[in-house]
Amino acid sequence: MKYFLSTLTLLFSIITFSQIRGTITDKTGAPIPYATVMIENTYNGTSANDKGEYELSVKEKGNYTVIFQSLGYKTKKISNNIQNLPFTINATLEDESFTIAEVVIGPKTEDPAYAIIRSAIKNRKVNSAKTDKYEADFYSRGIFRAKNIPKKFMGVEVGDFGGALDSTGSGILYLSETVSKIAYEKPDKIKEEIIASKVSGDDNGFSFNTAQGTNYDFYENYVEMDINMVSPIADNALNYYKYKLESFFTNEHNQLVNKIKVIPRRDKEPVFEGYIYIIEDTWAIYAIELGSKGYRMQQPILENIDFTQSYHYNPTTKIWTKNQQTIDFKASIFGMGFTGRFTHVFSNYVFRDKFEKKTFTNEIAKIVTDANKKDSTYWNINRPVPLTDEEIGDYHKKDSIQTIRKSEVYLDSLDAKRNKFKLLKLITGYTYRDSYHNWSFNYKGLLNFASLGFNTVQGWNLDSGFSFYKRNDEKGSYTYMNSVFNYGFAEDRLRVNGSISHRFNNTNYRSVFVSGGSSINQFNGSNPISNIVNSVSTLFFKDNYAKYYNKEFIRLGYSENVLNGVTLSGTLEYSARKPLFNNTDYVLIKNDKEYTSNNPLAPLDKSFAAIEKHNLVKAGIGARIRFGNKYITRPDGKINIPNSDYPTLTLNYEKGFAGNESRYNFDYVQGLVDYDKTLGNKGDFAIRMKAGKFFNADNISFVDFKHFNGNQTHVGTSDRYLNVFNMLPYYTHSTNDAFLETHIEHNEKGYLMNKIPLLNKLQWNLVVGFHQLNVPDFKPYQEFTVGFDNVGFGKFRMLRVDYVRSYQSGFQTDGIVFGLKFLNIID
Repeated sequence: MKYFLSTLTLLFSIITFSQIRGTITDKTGAPIPYATVMIENTYNGTSANDKGEYELSVKEKGNYTVIFQSLGYKTKKISNNIQNLPFTINATLEDESFTIAEVVIGPKTEDPAYAIIRSAIKNRKVNSAKTDKYEADFYSRGIFRAKNIPKKFMGVEVGDFGGALDSTGSGILYLSETVSKIAYEKPDKIKEEIIASKVSGDDNGFSFNTAQGTNYDFYENYVEMDINMVSPIADNALNYYKYKLESFFTNEHNQLVNKIKVIPRRDKEPVFEGYIYIIEDTWAIYAIELGSKGYRMQQPILENIDFTQSYHYNPTTKIWTKNQQTIDFKASIFGMGFTGRFTHVFSNYVFRDKFEKKTFTNEIAKIVTDANKKDSTYWNINRPVPLTDEEIGDYHKKDSIQTIRKSEVYLDSLDAKRNKFKLLKLITGYTYRDSYHNWSFNYKGLLNFASLGFNTVQGWNLDSGFSFYKRNDEKGSYTYMNSVFNYGFAEDRLRVNGSISHRFNNTNYRSVFVSGGSSINQFNGSNPISNIVNSVSTLFFKDNYAKYYNKEFIRLGYSENVLNGVTLSGTLEYSARKPLFNNTDYVLIKNDKEYTSNNPLAPLDKSFAAIEKHNLVKAGIGARIRFGNKYITRPDGKINIPNSDYPTLTLNYEKGFAGNESRYNFDYVQGLVDYDKTLGNKGDFAIRMKAGKFFNADNISFVDFKHFNGNQTHVGTSDRYLNVFNMLPYYTHSTNDAFLETHIEHNEKGYLMNKIPLLNKLQWNLVVGFHQLNVPDFKPYQEFTVGFDNVGFGKFRMLRVDYVRSYQSGFQTDGIVFGLKFLNIID
């Protein structure tokens, strides 16, 4: 009976959604790739693949007129009384009869394209409003290829990506499809139900291709990408583009279509080039063939990206709708090449005057439980764009080997090769893996050079240790255990500490951790000076800015997303703190300057410590609130997507108690507001404000003071300076009272720099900032900054340079800060 019902259901599906299929060619027989296919007077449509093959689902037999449309060809209609399904309709398209625009441009005349573009700009909002509220079926397919991937990169074995790469390091890294139903209201309200998701080589995977990231709307002033790109029909488009009317033709609805060449005025700006097709009289978009370069998007690894959009006219509703979109890209770095294509098909539009009040919520997408369990029959029926031979081959290859590659026998054989132990591993480190059971064990080695550092307390120091990691992909949980053995040679002291953390799921991200042992810590727990920067500063310039104390501790923690956008956390820690002193005066480059003491309060006094030996228990609770937080619900968890329209608020309360002396006890509250906003194509604005207050804290330990992230090295390591004062000494303004900290920064993302001749060739971004610190007993400390980001050459732009000028009761100092953003990655 079960087999009978399954068979009946399958037959019903085939009958209910049968197909018209065929091939679209030109008059020479060559296939026309990515042509649009529609049922006349409906929004039921599809797209051909790169071989001109198409499949169009219909629900019943009857009379159908099928419309075939492609840029450069005359639209063709074929009518049939279809009584047997599937039904084959092949179409041969004739070349479009373009009329070449023969225009003589004189000193006082302009190309007719400008009048057309001005009309398109004038009618932009009217045309956009015609499709501002709708429901539709959505299909997406993405393919990502790689070429010349080395077997090893920077000494690390790359592998073949689960069988994706051949012996030349080339192949398809990622291939996936999505079928969903969407509701959309401009400018950014969306609700998507993903009913089918397929990832090549992973029968448990979910595609990342959602409709949420495909809204490249050229009716808007800006097309949202990594930076906002100026649309060719934006209100200010004439400041960025030149235009040329190349030709025009009359479509099947007797409408005149103008083919206009779009030419950037300045190459380095966030602009497109190519063609936009505009309908005469209504001034609606007929089609898009536009591309851009990676450097225009400030993505130097990306070489180019190309957009093709086709629109379909329904004479009943008199609305032009986007029914097909393709995005092609090419990128390269270190001799490795990457190409890809995303194909999007919109069909079965239903336009709404308004949606019900609760249609749109913070859940922007939901993947149904069995979305990744659809069989080949389902996909053959519901896939609107036939697979190419390349894609068919990838599915067959990866689906056939995934069972083998996921088997215990195969994974054990692979691990056996990688797990081979050699005596040298005692020095360099060793990892043991059990891939089938998803766990690994790592030994960092006796010479863990990545941790090597130097400070005046320990001298040369480095870490070793062990770690264990186990995950459960179905539950979204993991357990991580780590130990650190840190030895300081000048101090002749070994410190050992360890931690265990566990995350329970991917839904509310409930996590617990425990850590403890002995460690050397900066007085400022934010570690304002990194290990590598302090080592260089100390060894080469004898500037030992980092100041340390010893901590023996045990710490417990818990965190959980209790509501959408709201994360609560709690910690409890017992610690015994001890002072430390310098133990070396070693330096690589000799000079007469002496090291300062390890006392941040009295750097010239080498006998007096900043703290006395003491112990304390601290308990803390915190809340982070992301207002308007969006999310995607998946069967295996939840993906949070912060909403840039709203700030993020963080609140913390900490209590110090049970100190060995009551003077160490205190109460502390702090609030933090973060807000980032992209201002059209004028750059990114960001502000961070922090405020805090101590209570009953007159004689607390200097460890528990509020310390501020200063910088005396003239080296920056972060992308943005929203948590640092780049000319402030590290501990001069530390407080046990109250404070207000303000950071404001604006990166113009080339809005001004791209318009300045010669300088625009550098592709630098102008960055301005203001930073202020208010603490009792001091006049406000202020910094004004101006500098350049995106500094570098070619594809490598990991540098930043700022001029900083500080004031406190008048001018204090100024200097240049060199931003080495890559240090934030490797430190």
